[in-house]
Amino acid sequence: MDQNAAQAERLEYLTRVFIEDSDGYQNLALPDGEEDQRRLLRSLMNIRMPKPLSPEVLAVQDAYLKARNQEKGIIQIQDIPTIREQGSDHPNGDVISIWQGDITRLASDAIVNAANSQMLGCFVPMHTCIDNCIHTFAGVELRLACHRQMQTLREKYGKTYEQPTAVPMLTDGYNLPAAHVIHVVGPIVGNRLTPALEKDLSDCYQNVLDLCVENGLSTVAFCCLSTGVFRFPNDRACELAVKTVTDWLNAHPGKMKRVIFNVFKDEDKRIYEAELCCQN
Repeated sequence: MDQNAAQAERLEYLTRVFIEDSDGYQNLALPDGEEDQRRLLRSLMNIRMPKPLSPEVLAVQDAYLKARNQEKGIIQIQDIPTIREQGSDHPNGDVISIWQGDITRLASDAIVNAANSQMLGCFVPMHTCIDNCIHTFAGVELRLACHRQMQTLREKYGKTYEQPTAVPMLTDGYNLPAAHVIHVVGPIVGNRLTPALEKDLSDCYQNVLDLCVENGLSTVAFCCLSTGVFRFPNDRACELAVKTVTDWLNAHPGKMKRVIFNVFKDEDKRIYEAELCCQN
């Protein structure tokens, strides 16, 4: 059986299994088209509460997602130029990169997830947030791993415990090209930006880098934390991210081989390139 046929078989099998496993959607009909099946499978994965899969289903899910990630194209860190190679004279120019694209394609030691305080991923079917994308392409093991860590923390701190802002949590990457995911809750801007919120955002970057060193991780990709629905101004978020990472690298020479600022929007790419003096 060729790869395309194998993937089609896995997709149909998984979609049927997740329909049967769902709460209240067992009467859904299996769509005919591949794209509709992909959308339904992702939606069912998004809404699934954290619980184990049988080893048989897990093996099929893992094979399916690994092939899907290969289809999207895996980006190796050594293939991403540093900002020095893009014309920057930044003192850490041989360590820092800017890369625009889907963070779930990066084969780094870790990627950073903009998580919420429940630490369980996004439950909105087909939502475009980075939390949803990371959990989708990692597989349902990621939500279960986060749940188990949160259960341990709630046993220690009480059943209402939520993950504080800027306190990172490390998990495996499961089916992602990245070996690990670092989940961190960024600050939410309400009526106005305050010095306390700025410190919280800086702490996110510093604490993630500290966690990398503690766990022997030398390449990490940061998404644009707290921008978007968390309403942190993009330009100021970039300034704080770059300053915090720069200060940390200066204080910890040789500890990180590559720190990537992963951007998705053209606006953020422009802002980071301007801040780091890269040529367009």
